Amino acid sequence: MGFLTPWFLAGVAAVGLPVWLHLLKKHRNVPQPFSSLMFFERRTQSSIKHRRLQYLLLLALRSALFILLALAFADPFIRSDKPQAIHGRKMMVLAIDDSFSMRQGDRLQRAKDEAVAALRGLNSDDRAQVLSFGAQVRMMSDVTNDAAGLRAGIQAIKPTDERGSFAELSRTLRSIAQSAKMPVEAHLFSDMQKSELPSNFADLRLAEGIVLMPHSLARKRDPNFTVENVQVPRHVYGGGKVRVQATIAGFGTERATRRVTLMLNGREVDSKSVEVPPNGRATAEFMNLEPPYGFNKGEVRIDSGDSFPADDTYLYSVDRSDPRNVLFVHNGTDQRALLYFRTALESGNESEFHLDAATTDQTGNIGLSKYAFVVLSDIAAMPGNFENSLREYVRGGGSLLIALGRAAAARTRIPVFDEMIRESRYSGREGERFQTAAWLDTAHPSVGKAGEWEDVKFYQAVKVDPGKSRVAARLSDETPLLLDKQLGEGRVLVFASTFDNISNDFPIHASFVPFVEQTAQYLGRVDNRQANFLVGSYLELRNAKEQGASIEVLDPKGERALSLEEATKAQSIRLASAGYYEVHRPNGRKELVAVNPDRQESDLDIVPQETLTLWENTAHGVGSSGEGGAGDRKPREFWWYVMLAVLAVGIAESLLGNRHLAVEGSDKD
Repeated sequence: MGFLTPWFLAGVAAVGLPVWLHLLKKHRNVPQPFSSLMFFERRTQSSIKHRRLQYLLLLALRSALFILLALAFADPFIRSDKPQAIHGRKMMVLAIDDSFSMRQGDRLQRAKDEAVAALRGLNSDDRAQVLSFGAQVRMMSDVTNDAAGLRAGIQAIKPTDERGSFAELSRTLRSIAQSAKMPVEAHLFSDMQKSELPSNFADLRLAEGIVLMPHSLARKRDPNFTVENVQVPRHVYGGGKVRVQATIAGFGTERATRRVTLMLNGREVDSKSVEVPPNGRATAEFMNLEPPYGFNKGEVRIDSGDSFPADDTYLYSVDRSDPRNVLFVHNGTDQRALLYFRTALESGNESEFHLDAATTDQTGNIGLSKYAFVVLSDIAAMPGNFENSLREYVRGGGSLLIALGRAAAARTRIPVFDEMIRESRYSGREGERFQTAAWLDTAHPSVGKAGEWEDVKFYQAVKVDPGKSRVAARLSDETPLLLDKQLGEGRVLVFASTFDNISNDFPIHASFVPFVEQTAQYLGRVDNRQANFLVGSYLELRNAKEQGASIEVLDPKGERALSLEEATKAQSIRLASAGYYEVHRPNGRKELVAVNPDRQESDLDIVPQETLTLWENTAHGVGSSGEGGAGDRKPREFWWYVMLAVLAVGIAESLLGNRHLAVEGSDKD
């Protein structure tokens, strides 16, 4: 509260006037005739009685009259942090937060009840619209004045698993204000979660003419424990046990011990206790998960004991299958390259590839369709039918890795790759003793994470005309070392040296194993996506080979997530809810995808009032710089209410004063 002209408050001193009238006015004695005073005792008469206040109610009314007059002239006002409703014709928007955090208790139902109550402020010439918002904004009603239709739109709102976004809400409000052509009174019903704020405050900007009226469903930050993340391989090959690592987080919590349970296909596998530090994180590690062959549904649970149990479970999926086969073709005498490549390829405990070796004489009747990719290791010649089979295999979507050495350099053209061999480059004693990999294309999948190659010595390399292929590595003399070429639906990768530790010492360097692993994943089209997805993320559905083919997707409810047209054309699908999605691809391959809510929704910290005030004021020119704030809101004056009180008190004083004067007059008579 404040006063525009506070010096008028000095008029409160006039309250002494009625006190003087009631207390300090002169006492008057009325003489009475008496015959003799000789029998009366002389004594001093007390004046206390005459100094007592008389007519206390009248005194109070007169004092209040002077005080109220002083307040009225001081022009009092109230600067409220809450925006005032729009008077006159307006567009009312009822925005209800249906994000994941609104599942706590009865928050969403209370938000809907308050939205219904806000409809009472809808006048006959107003218009209104109901919308819900999480990561996206959904229109739940048309722009209408029909209260029944608006209430139906409110009741139709269901909780979602999305992360809320105040930025998306502001963008929609700006669009509504632009099309409504009238002031917009936006009522926001939300738990005002701080994590729903954008990183850039400017994204919250409201257009001029928008009055934002927040209705908070949460007054303080509730402590909350959650399973924040689960690390588990999406695909498991062969036998053995799987390592699972779960992160337990506390938001606004004290130190506590939580019980963590590992579930697989509805059965408890293991459990252990972890101590979570105050407002911190702890890790639970399980080493004994043995998923059966096929797709498996798993969960990690905690006994949180908090008010938001919806985030106490984290879903994961794991698929166990046999390793995929890789064909390694060599000339029979080259066993060193086979040994080094096999060791690098199968070095992991859970290797996803198994190497089958064959000489060129054994390739006549080999079916290539069962192989993830094929390796040709320094081949001079091969049966013509096998080369044709290789060409068809690659154009149909297969992958081929070719290593070039002294034997392969005898050819003039590389098989399947179809580019010319210019010469074989040697580093002799008379000049440079070796070459090094002077340049690597780190964006290429084969070398992106393979480490540094500076210390690798290349004594021999075959110079190949790159043609239209992509060069992923070059030697110090500019000889292309690694070339990649797309052929039909497949690809051919050429390594212009060998894997035998003779033409180079690459196989004995630490970068060799990562190179082989990454190349195998690249050529074998291994799905390296994360094991778990967040609600609101997108899942890629098809590659170039699957264009036009029908893909079936079942959502967590078991219903089709794509229409017939989308099943043949959609490149991706938005994962809109938590649970397990099943993807059935044209080649018969099936995927099981686990989807979880964004754990930023588990932090129930609320937006500070100062930030809310700044957001509200963005419609009045207050920017994100923080200047202005609550002080820029127009003060609400109420001096006329004080004058009404003066009038009422004056009438009451007049009536009561006349009554007392009438009583005194009758006493005198």
